Amino acid sequence: MAIPNNGLITETNAQYYAGSQTFQAPIANSKLATTFDTDLVFGNFDPTTAGYNLNNFRLYKSDDGAPGSFSEYTSAYTVLNNEITITGAVTANDWFVVQLLSQYGGEYGNRDAFGDVVEDNYGGYSYTTLEDVITNFMVGYVGAGKLIPSVKTTDVIFFAKRGLQEFSYDTLKSIRSQELNIPANLSVPLPQDYVNYVNVSWIDGQGIKHIIYPTTLTTNPYEIPGQDNQGIAIQDNIGENVDTTSITEERWATNNLEQINAAQSNLTGMLLSDGLGYGGMYGDNYFGQRYGLQPETAQVNGWFTINDRNGKMSFSSDLANKLIILEYISDGLGYDADMRIPKLAEEALYAHISHAILATRINQPEYVIQRLRREKSAKLRNAKIRLSNIKLNEFVQIARGKSKWIKY
Repeated sequence: MAIPNNGLITETNAQYYAGSQTFQAPIANSKLATTFDTDLVFGNFDPTTAGYNLNNFRLYKSDDGAPGSFSEYTSAYTVLNNEITITGAVTANDWFVVQLLSQYGGEYGNRDAFGDVVEDNYGGYSYTTLEDVITNFMVGYVGAGKLIPSVKTTDVIFFAKRGLQEFSYDTLKSIRSQELNIPANLSVPLPQDYVNYVNVSWIDGQGIKHIIYPTTLTTNPYEIPGQDNQGIAIQDNIGENVDTTSITEERWATNNLEQINAAQSNLTGMLLSDGLGYGGMYGDNYFGQRYGLQPETAQVNGWFTINDRNGKMSFSSDLANKLIILEYISDGLGYDADMRIPKLAEEALYAHISHAILATRINQPEYVIQRLRREKSAKLRNAKIRLSNIKLNEFVQIARGKSKWIKY
């Protein structure tokens, strides 16, 4: 359907896929009222000013609307509430196109409208905003003769945000990821919206992930006070302990990991060391035959620790200069764009808000609270099943794989 027809979809195909909206001549009142799902961000119309780079769109003009005849419009215009007002004169034959920034640069002018605005809107139909959830809840659940006779909107907002936080931890698809390079200091800052890690992996030349495991072999001390020769902490002029550098972290960063996770062998394949400081008799292909082998050290993907003192993730020395993927969860409230709910979990959030509001009120019948609690649990369970996205053909593939013999 190319044109919205009073359904939930409000963008045309051109607006959604290409990020462009065309305004045909004649232009009424020199105004271009855009209807993107994305709000226009406007800094300045002049490409020579710093504010121009704040724009999330480009404006193009043509004298007749013919393909290939559009060029960027850099004369004066203003933007208010997603409506562009052309300050200069507009002729009866002028056509305009508003192009949101895109990874491919758009189809107009020099095709240099580069950015991620169009791509950020893809797939948005599967979500609803937290604002819409709150509005719908006030309409459907609050009022005379309804479950909740009256409630403050601020209370609904609070419980909706708390529900979004709880859902983000173990229900919603809220896993975020960053592609990072490990610098020489072996540490990277934790993401700004980080709550907990999910997976950390380094990427080889073929783009394949290799899991990096957390380690208990070392630690990152939270405080490192300087000491005198009596072992007493040293204070500065204002009475605070003087911090020093961590010797533990320095030793871990410069250690020889082959003494931990790899056997040292000579050219004949005889083991010179078993990696634990003891002489051995097995070659490199027989690591599993070492007595007392520990899975934590029997791998070569490296290790990481969480340095709470510096708010960083620290890595072992063998991961220097490697490309890693950090997968982590947030609470869904870090940015405005994060405050959206998968439609598959929308009903579960309504149940969460209903139970939370009535459970915190005095003199509520206990049987009502218990019914709402059971409904909340049931709808949350349904949401988890829906969001797990497990398909029947995937089960069939796994079942068939169980009966397969691997031969060589």
